[in-house]
Amino acid sequence: MHRIFLINQDIKMITFRSIFLLLMIFNNIFSMSAQDKKSYNKLTVEEQQVILRKGTERPFTGKFVSSKEDGVYNCKQCDAPLYKSGDKFDSHCGWPSFDDEIEGAIERKVDADGSRTEILCANCGGHLGHVFEGENYTDKNTRHCVNSVSLSFSPIQIQTIDLSAPKLDTAIFAGGCFWGMEYYFQNKKGVKSIEVGYIGGEVRNPSYAQVCTGTTGHIEAIKIEFNSKEISYEELAKLFFEIHDPAQVNRQGPDIGEQYKSAVFCINEEQKETIFELIKILRNNGVEVVTEVHDAQRFWVAEKKHQKYYQKTTGRPYCHFYTKKFK
Repeated sequence: MHRIFLINQDIKMITFRSIFLLLMIFNNIFSMSAQDKKSYNKLTVEEQQVILRKGTERPFTGKFVSSKEDGVYNCKQCDAPLYKSGDKFDSHCGWPSFDDEIEGAIERKVDADGSRTEILCANCGGHLGHVFEGENYTDKNTRHCVNSVSLSFSPIQIQTIDLSAPKLDTAIFAGGCFWGMEYYFQNKKGVKSIEVGYIGGEVRNPSYAQVCTGTTGHIEAIKIEFNSKEISYEELAKLFFEIHDPAQVNRQGPDIGEQYKSAVFCINEEQKETIFELIKILRNNGVEVVTEVHDAQRFWVAEKKHQKYYQKTTGRPYCHFYTKKFK
């Protein structure tokens, strides 16, 4: 009998301990806030009281009650955009009021009191306040009454345009391997940027390997952005003719193929007239020219490893050499 009593006592102790452990586990689970479940912004004690425990801040104490700045109001806990400043109005109720929400940003639930409608952030479930309808404050007849402490604010970023910055012009030249072409233009005063790439052809956004097959119809070329107040298009075009051999057909030095042909792609008629005039001068001086002249086409920027190639490798071009051809 004594042994049975001890066994019953042991069973009771085990059962008690099991229940105690289960209660501890469930207590930890239910006491976990949204802060623990996901990586959200760290909240202050006051913010936790409102956002996590559905409290209410005192009226007329919130930082956004009278705010009229242009921008977007976000969830304090997860940064999700909730309201636009254009939908904010003054209801004189003591809390920020909005008559509309950013689509899909707000979740509505029947409040615990059974009479009001609670509003929460649809992304993280953070408590925002309550929504009321039929008060006729605005034409939308809706008032989102939101705790300031539930919100953060992102002002509209006004971009300033530097009106003093010069407008840049564009030039596109093809004269053999684009590495060598880039090399001779990159340090010219007035040249602001150069991209090497491909132009012409039928394949969209071709790769270097595809162009090297000579079957895509593309030509290796460079696209130059320049300040015409520092260097003229004519000066650039002269340099183009002086760093490659415009007499070679579908090749430049050891590089052979249609992708290495000599060509100029003109942005406007003025550029085209300049090129034809320079070709005329060269031919009058006995220089053979087979350079093709086209209207500008879609320029496909080459892979990153081909940009500024000789700057990276500290090498020098093997098929481009400067030869003065104009007085």
